[in-house]
Amino acid sequence: MSLTIMTAVAVIAAHDRSGLLDDLNSGLYDRCSPDPLYCTLSGTGVRLLLDSEALKYLGMLNIGLPAIVGMLWGAPLLGRDLEQGTHRTVLTQGVSRGQWLASRLGLAAGTTLVLSGFLAGVFAWWWQPAANQSYGVFWYETAALNGSGPRVVAAALFGLAVGTLLGLLVRRVLPAMTLALLVNGAVILALEAAHRVRFLVPPHTYTSAGSSPKPAMGDKWSAGHYGLITASGRREDVANCPYPSSTQLGECMDSHGYVARFYEANPAGDYWTFQWTDTLVLGVLTIILTTATTLLLRRRV
Repeated sequence: MSLTIMTAVAVIAAHDRSGLLDDLNSGLYDRCSPDPLYCTLSGTGVRLLLDSEALKYLGMLNIGLPAIVGMLWGAPLLGRDLEQGTHRTVLTQGVSRGQWLASRLGLAAGTTLVLSGFLAGVFAWWWQPAANQSYGVFWYETAALNGSGPRVVAAALFGLAVGTLLGLLVRRVLPAMTLALLVNGAVILALEAAHRVRFLVPPHTYTSAGSSPKPAMGDKWSAGHYGLITASGRREDVANCPYPSSTQLGECMDSHGYVARFYEANPAGDYWTFQWTDTLVLGVLTIILTTATTLLLRRRV
């Protein structure tokens, strides 16, 4: 199954990336840049966008990979033998519980590592020509932030660890598969929510005077927080001076005692901060779950 998935993804990626490069080389997108956010066709107002739907589908596949691995590989890893009782035969033939777990989990982990690393690598290769461009896919879009980089590998190994532990605890494959789907789904959604509220990676603050244009958003990911700053550093609602960059805005700020305006956002460089933070969290959880599986195996089997 892994080889089939990898082959299909490689063929689709090679075909679509070739078409993407042909579009970029046509010169139609030469005038586009990350700022303004949307690049339009001259004289028509029509947005210029590359066809990146298949790339986003790959990102969503990568996001769902932990649930797939947990269901199809993790849950049956020990659960099938425990459900059918065949583990007794294995353990009476001179194989210790640790060796049984290591042989099963080692092969599954190796396969998971290869598959997830391949899918993450293909996404990066496919994404690179149009990364963080107004006509492509920005780093903070869900498909890119959660479906690429080392976190894909860490998440897949976490999914395997979840499924393996649940298979041991439940001792029935189908219920363990269902629980693995639910647990992995909950963790995926929790990490996505943490990204949205910047729980683990706080945004940067950008300031400017009211009389001059504020720093361009460009490829930054806005946190949705913006307003005005007093001399004491207190932040207040921008509605107190609802004017664009102008003399009028400057006069309003002076009359209210504001010294600057601000907005909060994460720059493109924070992509790697999000990546390694998620990888660390998922890696620690994987170690904890694997350790728990090892300890419980000695008591429950």
